[in-house]
Amino acid sequence: MVQDWSFYEFFAGGGMARAGLGSNWNCIFANDFDAMKARTYRANWGADHFVEGDVAQVSASALPGTADLVWASFPCQDLSLAGKYQGLGDQADGKLTRSGTFWPFWSIMQRLRTQGRGPRLIVLENVPGTITSRAGRDFVSICSALAESGYRFGAMIVDARHFVPQSRPRLFFVAVAEGENIPANVLGAGSQDEWHSDALCDAVKLLPTHVRQNWHWWSMPLPPQRIAVLGDLIDDSPEGCRWHTQNETSELLGMMASLHLAKIEKAKLSGRRVVGSVYKRTRLDEHGVKRQRAEVRFDDIAGCLRTPGGGSSRQTIVMVEGQSVRSRLLSPREAARLMGLSEEYRLPERYNDAYQVAGDGVCVPVVKHLALNLLEPILNSVACTNRSLAA
Repeated sequence: MVQDWSFYEFFAGGGMARAGLGSNWNCIFANDFDAMKARTYRANWGADHFVEGDVAQVSASALPGTADLVWASFPCQDLSLAGKYQGLGDQADGKLTRSGTFWPFWSIMQRLRTQGRGPRLIVLENVPGTITSRAGRDFVSICSALAESGYRFGAMIVDARHFVPQSRPRLFFVAVAEGENIPANVLGAGSQDEWHSDALCDAVKLLPTHVRQNWHWWSMPLPPQRIAVLGDLIDDSPEGCRWHTQNETSELLGMMASLHLAKIEKAKLSGRRVVGSVYKRTRLDEHGVKRQRAEVRFDDIAGCLRTPGGGSSRQTIVMVEGQSVRSRLLSPREAARLMGLSEEYRLPERYNDAYQVAGDGVCVPVVKHLALNLLEPILNSVACTNRSLAA
């Protein structure tokens, strides 16, 4: 039996959570503050259910019905190095960071609960820095908010590299409403190396007893071995960017330390086309002086996509064939492929906009894996229980 579940998507961006959930899921409300992302969402998914604007201005009364799931990929900047780990801010005095927009969102969840419309499942997605932000206080705050609203919950670190050739670990909280049935096959006896990092396990130990008793160690299978490598996603004739001139490539190579130049030379001797990714980083040289360095990786996966804003560099591609070395920026379509988006997905026309939509999104096949192996089994367990009672 095909089930049609309803969901709200907060901080929706380009709608990548929706893309991952698939056709068995019906989005009845979506929201984002960014005008460019809102245009991208509407171009791909329509406008009838989308509300553009600050989440703090969204009223619970504007949300239709009762959702089976609420998905919220709230802003990550202040939970990472880019935002200097400022965290969620102080809810009490109203001094919230960008990542602190979690609290206005959570106020909506609380109002839905008081109206008897609390979602059956909630997924919160963010960077792993959420675990250690402000010495673990932000992690404890989120867990406490879930527990105080009657949710049983757990969290997992899922790296997109299991599904696509991109290193992209992300933290996923999965919370189940009080009274919902949880099938035994999604519950682990304890932490699992595949999904629960040492940092996550240490953070769980910080939870107060009354919060810890609502914690679950979620369990799900690993996906099949990934076959695609970075080079499979790279175009010889890309759209939206150009190959660098020989001088530009030489300048890039000139920014590499000997370790990374040695990687280039090894690639030349491989006898095949080798594609690597490059990020520019500030490093101390042998004299202790800060210098911008180019660092290349040839492990068949890309580094984690970052947004162009906030001083982060855009990812560069290096293609080595024999003695030939070419370089250029990652194209918008290639960035979309690294997020698991289809070729039909409509990207913004401007390079930086397209790159930002991809870099700020959630990896589509990761969402699909969570849905198939955790979210849908929980929701189906309730349906099966109800059918058994009816029989």
